[in-house]
Parts: sequence; C-alpha cells; structure tokens
Amino acid sequence: MNVLVLGAAGMVGRKFIEQVVKDDGRIGDGAVTHMTLFDVVEPKAPAGSPFQVTALAGDLGEPGIAQTLIADRPELIVHLAAIVSGEAEADFEKGYRVNLDSTRELFEAIRQAGGGYKPRLVFTSSIAVFGQPFPKDGITDDYNLTPLTSYGTQKAIGELLLADYSRRGFLDGVGIRLPTICVRPGKPNAAASGFFSGIIREPLNGQEAILPVSESVRHWHASPRAAVGFLLHAATMDTAPLGQRRSLTMPGLSVTVGEQIEALRRVAGDKVAARIVHRPDPVIQAIVGGWAEKCRPERAETFGFKAEKTFEEIIRVYIDDELGGRIPG
Repeated sequence: MNVLVLGAAGMVGRKFIEQVVKDDGRIGDGAVTHMTLFDVVEPKAPAGSPFQVTALAGDLGEPGIAQTLIADRPELIVHLAAIVSGEAEADFEKGYRVNLDSTRELFEAIRQAGGGYKPRLVFTSSIAVFGQPFPKDGITDDYNLTPLTSYGTQKAIGELLLADYSRRGFLDGVGIRLPTICVRPGKPNAAASGFFSGIIREPLNGQEAILPVSESVRHWHASPRAAVGFLLHAATMDTAPLGQRRSLTMPGLSVTVGEQIEALRRVAGDKVAARIVHRPDPVIQAIVGGWAEKCRPERAETFGFKAEKTFEEIIRVYIDDELGGRIPG
C-alpha cells in the first residue's frame, strides 16, 4: 500500500505515522510499502520504519504541488493539512487559501489523474462545522452545518466537496469531524481551543496554565490516541454503507472546564490543579462560545469508531504517552 500523509509534521500526523510503524507497517489488512510525508516544514521520518519513507516540504496550494504528490498514485491519502481555528479567524485570506483552496487543488489533481485512479481519502474535518443554537440533548447526525467561524466554514465546504467528488467517482472519501483533541503534547499553538489542553498539560509539567474562559464552558473532547484510531479506522472501513453522507461526527466526551479541572485534581492532586490561573479573554470566549458542547455520534459508533468514556482516561493517555506514565514532581 502506497500512502500519502498531508500535514505529516503536525501532532496527529506524527502520531498516526508512529502508530503505523508500531503496527509493523500495516494499516488494517494492508502492508504499507511506501509512505510520503508532506508539510510546510519537512516532516521527520520515523525511526525503525519497515517501509520506505519520503519526506517533503512545500505548499499544497502552490500550482503543480498536488499533482506531484499523487504522481505515484497513493492508494490512501490522509489529509490533515490545515491552519488552526484561531489563526484562520485572525487571517481570513490565509485561512481560505490553506484550508479550502489547497483542498480543492488536491481533489482536482486526483480527478485529473484519470485512468481509473480512485484513492481512499480521509479528510479531517471538525465539530466547528456546527454553530449555535444547539439542541439541548446534543448534536445529532442530521443536524445542519451552520458554522460561526471561518475555520468551521472552510471545513464545511471541504466536506461538501468530499461528498461530491466521491459521488462522481473521483475518490473514495471519508470525512471525520474531530472533537477538540486533548491533551495535546508540546507547546501551545494558535488554536482558540489550545487552553483545553494547556490547563492539563502545563500543570502536569509543573508550569502555570492560563484559563481564558469560564469554568462553565462545556465542550466535546477526545485524546490524540483516539484521533489516530479514527484515522486508521476511516482508512480501512467499508464505505458503501455511508452512501452520499460521507462525513461523520466522531465519538468524544462532553465535559465542562470545571469538570476537566476536577478530573485533573483526582488524577494528580490539589497542588497540580492549583497551577491553573483564571485570566478571562473575551476574544477566545466569543469564539469558543459558538462551538458544539455535546454530540450524539450514533452513526460513527455504528461504523465502529471509538473514544474515551471519562476525562480521567484522557488525562491518563497524556501521562502514559508523553510523561512515561509518571507525573513530574
């Protein structure tokens, strides 16, 4: 199996690649023979890979780049390339160029390749495609896409394009609407949702964390480990039952910020939780206030997608995967 990973230098991309290596170079029943890693910065090739790896840097939106990337006709394309919500909201033109125009360039390159080429394409969307007002009992699979941010709009258009190009037989698309991925390792990024990870990650690492919103803010979460599981399952699932509805809301966990903090307190103690400092930011509050609080992902669960059931599990995934199973003193 020839695989192309776009956005391979990002956190989820790196973890996806690492998991494929851990799985002895297999995705489902297929053995990976070659994987091309692409991002705006050259991704790092995984150590001990049982398959050939090519790492490339560039701009997917530049003319000819998408055609070059699919020239060897990868059977699986994992499309993670995007700029995050806060950056897309702050820079309107960049958001549309990176999150929408580049996606269209990719889809068009696949269509124009011809010759019966029809790859499985996993497109990472977001629950930002939904906007208020939300149903009290959670967003169902039939809920309208009414994004209230540019990022959400760009992802919603991407979903529509994915469905249409799949309908026309140019590709075999699966769109996965990711919850906010938490706890993200590494340094904070420009995502408006970054504090959801920060208020767990920084205290666990002995650092102060800024909380810019009220503890009553409720949101939909899953761990990086769950996100990798979503990608792997989407890469191999039977898409025939999807019909024309190619995008699925992924499973997750609905918790308030206050419940996050209490989960941290139960796992790591009062001293760690006390490192969270409240500092309201009206801009972030306004962005986050329009996001989904709870989903009812029955369709995705029917197709076999799974995520954590408690926020303590999400915290322990971070401790196990990033801290060697121990909380620093």
